[in-house]
Amino acid sequence: MAVEMVKISHISKAFDDFVVLDDVSLSVDHGENLVVFGKSGTGKSVLLKCMVKLLVPDEGEVFIEGKNVHTLSNKELKELRKNIGFLFQSAALYDSMSVRENLAFPLIRNFYFTKKEVEAKVKRALEMVSLEHAVDKMPSELSGGMRKRIGLARSIITEPKLMLYDEPTTGLDPITTKEISRLIRDLQNQLEMTSISITHDLACAQIISDRAVVLDKGKIKYEGSLKELTVSTDPFLHDFFTSDTKVD
Repeated sequence: MAVEMVKISHISKAFDDFVVLDDVSLSVDHGENLVVFGKSGTGKSVLLKCMVKLLVPDEGEVFIEGKNVHTLSNKELKELRKNIGFLFQSAALYDSMSVRENLAFPLIRNFYFTKKEVEAKVKRALEMVSLEHAVDKMPSELSGGMRKRIGLARSIITEPKLMLYDEPTTGLDPITTKEISRLIRDLQNQLEMTSISITHDLACAQIISDRAVVLDKGKIKYEGSLKELTVSTDPFLHDFFTSDTKVD
């Protein structure tokens, strides 16, 4: 029997009169890789933020490993977030820090590792993304693909149980997109992580997804395997996967 890592129960969120999420319910099992599709403004990023209490929903609840995220104390929430990794569109590297310092930052800020332990974890994370040679470079010296890899290394350096990806391949060429997508899949298998990924990129989704959902007008309109969604004769899905989604 599958065990739930994430359970989203009847979440709704509006900004003034604009309803972004409308009674959304969803579950993600341990080890599962879920991809979330949807046009701009359909609430994909808002859903991720509600999951980790960066935003508070107007209605509904979110459970991560059985814990109600929105009833946790600040201390309990901080502990929960230690087991969650984030990779955002920009990779969110600190430009004033070297690669070594960027990777060490979450370890020093949130944990009590020795200097030797931090160095070993930085080295291992860079080896996992094949960028050991970049350890002393600054973000400005990195290509777009390298920045994504370093962002990914920093996201997984704490070996999180749950990874959240917000458009992980945006702005990358088709070859680099496939490289990053395969790397995401490989790392998730190695570390036995659960993941939820927001993307418009079908090539990426084909590599990383076990299951996909499509948000439309604040609701989950479709759910199933990626193959089922892409071959659907439904007019909305057909239009979405042939016009709004990048295919190389």
